[in-house]
Amino acid sequence: MDQKKPPWYFLLLLILAGESIFILPFVLSRVFRPTVLEVFGLDNVQLGFCFSIYGIVAMISYLFGGPLADKFAPRKLIAVALWMTALGGLVYATFPSFTTLKILYGYWGFTTIFLFWAPLIKATRVWGGTTSQGKAFGFLDGGRGLVGALFGAMGVLVFSLFITSEIAMATVSESRAAFKYVILISIATISFVGVLVWFFMKTDSNIEKDIILQKITTSQIREVLALPSVWLLMVIILCAYVGYKITDIFSLYAQDVMLYDQVQSAQVGTFLLFVRPVVGVLIGVLADRTQTTLWLVLSFTFSCFGALLFATGIISDSSTILFFISILVVATGIYAARSLYFAVMESGEIPLVLTGTAVGLISIVGYTPDIFAGPAMGYLLDSSPGETGHQHVFYMLALFSFVGGIAAWNYFRRYGGKN
Repeated sequence: MDQKKPPWYFLLLLILAGESIFILPFVLSRVFRPTVLEVFGLDNVQLGFCFSIYGIVAMISYLFGGPLADKFAPRKLIAVALWMTALGGLVYATFPSFTTLKILYGYWGFTTIFLFWAPLIKATRVWGGTTSQGKAFGFLDGGRGLVGALFGAMGVLVFSLFITSEIAMATVSESRAAFKYVILISIATISFVGVLVWFFMKTDSNIEKDIILQKITTSQIREVLALPSVWLLMVIILCAYVGYKITDIFSLYAQDVMLYDQVQSAQVGTFLLFVRPVVGVLIGVLADRTQTTLWLVLSFTFSCFGALLFATGIISDSSTILFFISILVVATGIYAARSLYFAVMESGEIPLVLTGTAVGLISIVGYTPDIFAGPAMGYLLDSSPGETGHQHVFYMLALFSFVGGIAAWNYFRRYGGKN
């Protein structure tokens, strides 16, 4: 083990924080999408606009938050971000108007990114050292998936317990009352994780000196932008993140095409979350033992193939087994790509001390799907209701997976021998 490597519970806290902070803006709407649309009185396009406002604020936050992560220790930045995000949950629990909801998502775009994202990635890279980058980021994304899955399962249980009538017969007010308990439990969880991070996610003082700069200069930003790996990662992450955003509609697909009820649809979303930790851990271990960059290429191949299974319309409400197999194929590709795209920073010759700045610059382009993916999916779903709209969304996934695969192949050809 690397002598300067932080203890195992350091990574555990990063995993807890890394998923907890996104429970309110994303996990709940992924697991409970039909319910969220109903209790907030939204359609798919309106929810997509909320995500777009989040994405616009996030873009600015990436730019300024990245260098911030190179100047301050991760612990305090991450803890404050968690508490500020939980505070926004108190507004969410009042089921505000669409206008207020858009403002809230803008607020979350700031709290979850400006103080949080670059410190999370940098701290994970520190834990991985020079030999365990695949394992570090595989465990991070897989662990985050497990946290999200467990929370999704708990949320479904809480929701079903507090529904006072039959699920299919529940009124909007009954669904809203039950969903409020799910939100309040989310707030408590996020706040508690913030406390754990503040008191326990400490690193050796020598490590902090090695990874923190007193001042970020324009020459250092130019140094980062001169790296081909940075530009390739912008494209790779953009395409992979489109795939991740599209996983939001699986619970809706279950309702619209497979004809499941609200709880069954939420269970499909939760099943998807349980796939993520298995893929993350396995791909992380395999990547460190073989070629991280090659596995990145294969992940896009999987997601493209799986997307075409859905897009061609061969899955119907009578083909349950094929439905879950196809979910598994798509999820394997998407979650593998998520686990690996920051793990290849080491082979891409990006200096550790400039990780925050690099992550900020890469993310400005890489996470633009936060702006356009939600409205695009909403438009495709609402303009062609039912199965046809979902097919159009999966054609969109296939296209982005193909482009991402080309970028990943170029990264492999350039840096494949530097695992």
